[in-house]
Amino acid sequence: MQRQFFFRKNHVIINFMETIISTIDKNNIDESIILNAGQILKEGGLVAFPTETVYGLGANALDEEAAKKTYAAKGRPSDNPLIVHIAELNALDKIVTDIPEMTEKIAQHFWPGPLTMIFKKSESVPYGTTGGLDTVAVRMPSDKIARALIVAAGGYVSAPSANTSGRPSPTTAQHVKADLDGKIDMILDGGSVDIGLESTILDMTVMPPMILRPGAITADMLEEVIGEVTVDKTLLDSSSTQRPKAPGMKYRHYAPDAKLTIVEGTLREEVLAIRQLAYEAHRQGRQVGIIATNESERYYTHGIVKNIGTRENEKTIARNLYAVLRDFNEEDISEIYSESFAVQGIGNAIMNRLEKAAGHVRISAAPIVAKQKYRRIVFVSQTDTSRGPVAAELLRNADLYQEYAIESRGMIVLFPEPVNQKVEAIMKSGKMTLQNHTSKAFMEEDLSEETLVLTFDESQKNKILSEYETSQNVYSINEFLDDTTEIPNPYGQPLTAYGEFYEIMKALIGKLANKLNSFTEGGK
Repeated sequence: MQRQFFFRKNHVIINFMETIISTIDKNNIDESIILNAGQILKEGGLVAFPTETVYGLGANALDEEAAKKTYAAKGRPSDNPLIVHIAELNALDKIVTDIPEMTEKIAQHFWPGPLTMIFKKSESVPYGTTGGLDTVAVRMPSDKIARALIVAAGGYVSAPSANTSGRPSPTTAQHVKADLDGKIDMILDGGSVDIGLESTILDMTVMPPMILRPGAITADMLEEVIGEVTVDKTLLDSSSTQRPKAPGMKYRHYAPDAKLTIVEGTLREEVLAIRQLAYEAHRQGRQVGIIATNESERYYTHGIVKNIGTRENEKTIARNLYAVLRDFNEEDISEIYSESFAVQGIGNAIMNRLEKAAGHVRISAAPIVAKQKYRRIVFVSQTDTSRGPVAAELLRNADLYQEYAIESRGMIVLFPEPVNQKVEAIMKSGKMTLQNHTSKAFMEEDLSEETLVLTFDESQKNKILSEYETSQNVYSINEFLDDTTEIPNPYGQPLTAYGEFYEIMKALIGKLANKLNSFTEGGK
């Protein structure tokens, strides 16, 4: 049933376990695979299996030695209790004492399902399973493979998430294999899980019952059934001497290899702040990871962006969270920034897991956003085929502390045109190109509180100010820079005139970059 390999290195015998991986269909369960897995558990082995929440690492919950193997395989602290999984409600009688009356009502509504309840344990449950506590956490999963395995194993299977302790929980068999191959006896590959976040944990040893870990079963859902439910607000850190009453309360969990930081604010503020953080990293030659959503993904311009789901259906975010955190481990990054999510419904569980993955490191978006005076810069010339495009491209290539959307527009543009050929020749000499540029007309939409509009002469500026009532932040380049340098118009002149304009414009854009950088507090 199980093969082990031994070889001698430096006079030490090293034991390697071959992990069996069996594919199983929840809609057409192969009984022989389940019986084999159940026998492994009965004999004290370890089997990873799917549940509707995440993959669990199964062991005989009533076997102290099996609990020790679980902790060893995961590298899990021994005071972090395991959840006992059952398949029938009457199985509680053997492992629990003092069952509150409301338990049956809760079970009728939420079992089988993603809810764990904590009770006082009976003598049948070893302290190895409960992390030394006199209480035991119990769950009845709804996944068909999980339920079949529990029955085949004798009815009581302890099952923390099937991952190396502290890493993102596994939502596929491949995640389990990456962490535990060679450390456990068997993996049942039942495909991707449905929910993607661990179960809600409800402490039934206190009244009113208290949620110790949020999940898919929310406080509102529970209160509709049993009335008042409290929520534990305590966040225990690794320096705490208090024993955790439930898995995941005390230790940093779900963490990717890179440092994760949650950015908080309105969604717009978060996107702008993360954009700036990613831009700063890009300037320094680094890549950062960004956790985005369907709604925000397109707004990011730097960094490695991974889409976690849609805010319109946060269940998609829950399902993808751990997979995205694991995906970042394949990238060459040292830090990850994540948007935040509403702390209500399943969003509460999402934020709980994100905060633990980040080690509760959160930053406010507002101060980062407030440091930037302008976000968009528009150069306005006559036809947008010469001076404006050159100025915009020079500024795009300047060393700017902040990221800007830099564009050019024309006062008179009847139809889209490319840049003047002489302009392109000059730009290529400076190792730049405008070959993809097409002229665009200046419109009222180009005016906003966050847009700096720069014209090449006073007449263009005055025309904008007179034509648009909402005009603001409109200056000539000379006025904005307090510079008297004449900006020539090389249109219709020889190539040398374009070269002279380029050199003058290059010097002015250098001054402009310095002034824009001076707006940033601290010069960073």
